[in-house]
Amino acid sequence: MKVSVLMITYNHEQFIAQALDSVLMQQVDFDYEIVIGEDCSTDDTRKILIEYQQNFPDKIRLLLPEKNHGMIRNFVGTYRDCRGEYIAILEGDDLWTSPLKLQKQVDFLDAHPDCAASFHNVTVIYEHDNKPAHLFHKKRLRPFFTLRDIVSDFFIPTCSTLCRNGLIEQFPEWYFDMAMGDWPLHVLNAEHGHFAYIDESLASYRVHSGGIWSQSKKRDTLQKSIFAAETINRHLGYRFDKIIRKKITMLEYETAVVFVDGGDVKSAFSHAWKALLASPLYLKVYQRIIFKVFVKGLHVKFKNCR
Repeated sequence: MKVSVLMITYNHEQFIAQALDSVLMQQVDFDYEIVIGEDCSTDDTRKILIEYQQNFPDKIRLLLPEKNHGMIRNFVGTYRDCRGEYIAILEGDDLWTSPLKLQKQVDFLDAHPDCAASFHNVTVIYEHDNKPAHLFHKKRLRPFFTLRDIVSDFFIPTCSTLCRNGLIEQFPEWYFDMAMGDWPLHVLNAEHGHFAYIDESLASYRVHSGGIWSQSKKRDTLQKSIFAAETINRHLGYRFDKIIRKKITMLEYETAVVFVDGGDVKSAFSHAWKALLASPLYLKVYQRIIFKVFVKGLHVKFKNCR
């Protein structure tokens, strides 16, 4: 088995057929399987999947737990069941748009054994907003990225990822405490080799009201990202402490902006102070904090006192 397509899904009845069709249309010269972790959806997602599996019994394997495991445990369980040399990731509400996506990524990794994974550009589409679709990466990226790059930012769309199977012998316990699975996964894989970038949009990432991150309030999402950054920093033995702390500074600053925009000046100032403490010499963010948090916060306080 050359590739296992790892798909996790929960309450995706609107999108799951399109996601599966985008995998089944792949034009490849190797064998692949689709391994789907269906996490006890409350809609007709499981029913749709069973129908597909009956039509493609040699291609689709369903993991149908009797109780909901949550996103991370569902992902890890599905990952462990993948038998392919490579694992391609596609969540049930996204889709691939090129029939050559898998072949291109597999050919590249076959030719570059020093690479742990590859990814590509994707098109962001908005399901319920009248926002125009756009590329995830609007500027051209360089062809290869190291672990140092991966820990510094979130820039790899999940639906674009193809990684080598077997690099992660066992998921660390802290992984199960994460609110997101993709960035920590990329870090774990990047410990074993570079990530290669293909400068083509070969998939679509869907933004909709039912998405895990779309549902979360922005400040909660930012704080979960900070927790992930701190955990990854410890996992890596603080080898990239300066880089990760700069990331934490930006996340705390963004949290402060959310609070000050909502009129909660006390919380805004608290997170602005945390931003300054996280990376004291990160001068780039100082001006932003002064003008977008402190000045605006003082204006709000003065306005409320009138």
